[in-house]
This record gives sequence, C-alpha cells and structure tokens, in this order.
Amino acid sequence: MTPYKIIDNIKCYEPELALQNEDFSQESFELLYNAEDSNFWFTSRNKVIIGLFEKYLKKNTDCKVLEIGCGTGYVLSGLSKKFDYKLMGAEIHLEGLRYAQQRLPLVEFIQLDATRMPFKSEFDAIGAFDVLEHIHEDELVIKNIFSALKEGGFLFVTVPQYMFMWSYLDDIAFHKRRYNRKELTEKIERAGFKIKYVGSFVFILFPLMFMARLFKKKQVLKEGFESNREMYRELYLSPFVNSLFKFFMKADQFLIKKGVSLPFGGSLILVAEK
Repeated sequence: MTPYKIIDNIKCYEPELALQNEDFSQESFELLYNAEDSNFWFTSRNKVIIGLFEKYLKKNTDCKVLEIGCGTGYVLSGLSKKFDYKLMGAEIHLEGLRYAQQRLPLVEFIQLDATRMPFKSEFDAIGAFDVLEHIHEDELVIKNIFSALKEGGFLFVTVPQYMFMWSYLDDIAFHKRRYNRKELTEKIERAGFKIKYVGSFVFILFPLMFMARLFKKKQVLKEGFESNREMYRELYLSPFVNSLFKFFMKADQFLIKKGVSLPFGGSLILVAEK
C-alpha cells in the first residue's frame, strides 16, 4: 500500500508538495471559491460536464468517480447534486482541498501528485478539468489515469485551446501549454484510450474571447503586479454581462448535449474510454 501522511484529516501522498508549490497561492483558491457559483463560465462548464456524464456513465449508483485537480470541489459539487456516484477528489494543493471539504463534507478528498498516482483499475470514471495544461508531464498523467481506470472506464477532460490565444493570463495561471484538437486526441490515444467525443466549448462567445485575448497579448506582466487578482478579476463580471454570457452559453450546452462536435472555441472537451 502506498504510504501517506495525514494532514488536516486528509491523506497526503505527497506531503512535501501539499503546503508549498510553485503554481498556486492560497489566495487563488479563495478567489475561485468565491467566484465559481455565479460566474457564467464555471456554471456553464458544469452543465456540459454533467450532460456528458449522464450520456456516457449514466446514473449507475455503483460508479466510483475520481476528479484529479479538483480545486475547491466545484465540479464534484455539481455531480453530487445530479448523481449518486461514489465521489473522490484529488488535488496537489492542500489549500484547495480545505475549500472542497467545506463544499462537500461527506466526500473523500486526498492530496496527491497526478504523475505518481497510487491507484490501479479502481475507478469507473476520472475527470481532469482544466488540469493537464498545468503539468509538464501531461502524457505521464494520462497514462496513470488509464491505469487507475477499470476496463471500460471513462476519462473526461477539459483543457484550454489554441496557442495563438496565449496571453499573460496563461503565464499568471502557470499554464505549460494550450492544446489543439490533434495534439490532445493523439496524446489520449497513445495512452490506449478510444475517443468517444471531442469538441470545443465557448463556441458562441469565441469571437469576443478572441478579441479580448488579442488585447491581453499587448499587455505585459510587470514585476510586483498583483497577478492573482488580475487573473481572477475576469471572473467578477457585472450581473448584466454575466447573465448575458450565461444566455449565450446555453447554445453550447444544447449542441454538446446533442452530440455536436463544435468546430472551434476557447476550450476543448473530450470523453475517452479504456
């Protein structure tokens, strides 16, 4: 059995990384936690993810589901309201898990490094939602996910799309890359998966997103800049704008639920089977 250390009642498989790491500050999780429930992007993404789980994993109450890089537990919270799956959340940052426990006190959360996952053929589904772009060894993580899934298990993934959309916001977020469809599908298939669905997300709003990113490309992150607050400032929209964007995102939700593979967008969303 893989050894772990208990910190704050959480099993920590990589305790040396639990409290200090190069990517996220404690403030980042606080800002996320306070924004996710209302921000159009998070609420719309959750609806798309839930729709795909409903299509591919059904409502099987015996299903064991792991989310790696679960952050503050927002996706798991959405799944818990819709399904009776046995849920587990994993995150490298202990601070994120503290917020996740507040959201879902009955869900088991563990701390681990996804490049060294301690599971074999254990889960019916694993989700990685805007996680792989943060990891240098993304293909190793995908292989570990393959090993951790049962035969016939499903992988659900979202990642940011297009390197030409790169701006200083990606630097602030410690992204290692943005993906294109060919790159993502090839990496998933090399691990042994069969692709069941792949398409874009943030399709209707993509022209507006593209123009905003062009503007961001001209801005430079200066020394001493409050990077975390700048990145998450985009999450706190006016109620009118946020409601308007939620309305437009309903088209994405409808088309993806119907199985349409949207040709372009700010993110990629993929489902694969072991």
